[in-house]
Amino acid sequence: MICQKCANPETSVIDSRETDGGNAIRRRRECEKCGFRFTTYERVDAPNCIVVKKDGTREPFSREKLEKSLWVACQKRPVRRDQVDLVLNAIEEELRGEKEVDSRKIGNLVMKALKQLDDVAYIRYASVYREFKDVASFQKELLRLRKF
Repeated sequence: MICQKCANPETSVIDSRETDGGNAIRRRRECEKCGFRFTTYERVDAPNCIVVKKDGTREPFSREKLEKSLWVACQKRPVRRDQVDLVLNAIEEELRGEKEVDSRKIGNLVMKALKQLDDVAYIRYASVYREFKDVASFQKELLRLRKF
């Protein structure tokens, strides 16, 4: 691993531990030249599948894109990073082995996870994902949420 400060290729691992429920390894490293310390993460590759979108276009699955959408829904909510990481890991695990996956399947997995995590984040995500056209459709979703 190259030092981010001085670009020296010689760094050593000073601490290593599991994180994300055993799905990743966090390593503390130190540059042997300048002594700069930094953290790296090692995780299993994300699913190597193609997402088929509503309009028929295809694009590679992106954990970063999914994470960004989760954080938009969870903005200013009492949701912790480890909770979002668990959701991401669970969705990736569900998609592992798939060659192509419909974007609706991913959306439904996110909605299911957000419903358990935070009601407001769920409604925020649903408003974009389900493309509410008016207040009535929004109210209908709120009523469905209350039944659970």
